[in-house]
Amino acid sequence: MAARQILIVEDERPIREMIAFGLRRSGFEVREAADVSAARASIADRRPDLVLVDWMLPEMSGLELTRALKRDKETQEVPVIMLTARAEEQDKVLGLDGGADDYVTKPFSPRELLARINAVLRRSSNGSTEEVIEAEGLVLDAASHRVTVGDRTVQLGPTEYRLLSFFMTHPERVYSRTQLLDRVWGGNVYVEERTVDVHIRRLRKALEAFSYDRFIQTVRGSGYRFSTRAE
Repeated sequence: MAARQILIVEDERPIREMIAFGLRRSGFEVREAADVSAARASIADRRPDLVLVDWMLPEMSGLELTRALKRDKETQEVPVIMLTARAEEQDKVLGLDGGADDYVTKPFSPRELLARINAVLRRSSNGSTEEVIEAEGLVLDAASHRVTVGDRTVQLGPTEYRLLSFFMTHPERVYSRTQLLDRVWGGNVYVEERTVDVHIRRLRKALEAFSYDRFIQTVRGSGYRFSTRAE
């Protein structure tokens, strides 16, 4: 099962690292950004499952970033939790009206923040219109990040899960290694093209026990595709 991804946008390093440490211990995949520019680059690279945003940031406020994310069709469904020392009711209303899904005032306990995150993720998952994708018995549940065949779970690493998720949402189309690196790994990640081949082999091996490895097809000279049709 792939870990849910959380982006922390907080300019105070000790606070950012404290939050990141707690979330990683709770099983989340965490990315960090110290300002809005770094946050935008990270989101463009790979859309997170949730964003934690501090209100007071250099360049642009967290509230402005939240509004911008909610205006953008690519990110408007990403849940946002605002972190701030502003405890007045007017500030909370302003934050929630600005698009934040929840509002946590500092200081907060790690347990409270974790509970708020889990609650927002549950609400977000319940509102998803494409939670489950199925291909001839191979089921990918985006809400739980599980891949199953009947009552059995297909054990996948985070990268293999993202690969399969991308393939199943873009079936019958050939993607080159470069395109897969850009779409699955992200445009700002510099890895060799053969990395794709390594993870394709791992994905096929995981699916082989269920006889679904045939869905991951190699198109010579072009790349890979996901297809339920025979090659």
